[in-house]
Amino acid sequence: MRISGHIVVLAAALLLAGCNDKSGSAVMPPPVALNADAMGVFCGMNLVEHPGPKGQILTAGRIDPYWFSSARDAVAFTLMPDQPRDIRAIYVSDMGRAPNWDQPGETNWVDAKKAFFVIESRKRGGMGAAETVPFGDRAAADAFVAANGGRVVTFDAIPSNYVLGSDTPSASDHHGAAETRMN
Repeated sequence: MRISGHIVVLAAALLLAGCNDKSGSAVMPPPVALNADAMGVFCGMNLVEHPGPKGQILTAGRIDPYWFSSARDAVAFTLMPDQPRDIRAIYVSDMGRAPNWDQPGETNWVDAKKAFFVIESRKRGGMGAAETVPFGDRAAADAFVAANGGRVVTFDAIPSNYVLGSDTPSASDHHGAAETRMN
């Protein structure tokens, strides 16, 4: 009887601890509509003035999103050790639902972790660099590859050197970013 009493107390303590858990069990906040006030974190420029896919990252410690003039910059942000680690959501423009390359859309966001990215295509991002072109649908990504070259990868398979440095991945960086990517 004494052991079962301890088990009940332990179970109650674990249950209460679970109620106070503020880790990854929270619901992802929704994306914010792209607007004229959105300024790129890295470039300090207005996002609506640049073509190509955009990105936004929502963190627990900030009310407004971190905005990115390219999806590539949003991915790079997750790899940089000096950036916030309290990421709650990463959204990128779903280019399969964008009006066109010059107008990537204001509300057609897709969860970056569920997106299909085209890398190594002929299309350049808003700042003229190689882009990670996101799509919410694999068929749309495949159609983009047929028209613009490149290859389709998932978020965790984007080579770190593709977003942090050179425009093309090296053979040694099949994907070294998975272990360091935040969230």
